[in-house]
Amino acid sequence: MMPSLTQIAVVVIIVVLLFGRGKISSLMGDLAKGIKSFKKGMASDVIDESETKNISEDNKDSNSEDNKDSNNPSDKE
Repeated sequence: MMPSLTQIAVVVIIVVLLFGRGKISSLMGDLAKGIKSFKKGMASDVIDESETKNISEDNKDSNSEDNKDSNNPSDKE
């Protein structure tokens, strides 16, 4: 059962009376800002993912730093 045009109009009028035009427009503006921010964030994620990382190089760097610390003579007694 689909709502008729008059039923939709009555609901819209009640919503406008309860919240006011200003409040509804500010909510829609906030919603639009949120969508734009989400799209901008998704676009920056795609750019970040396009830069490839070599995981094995990252592991070698961290392992070499660990080895430097373990070879420090001040740590040995």
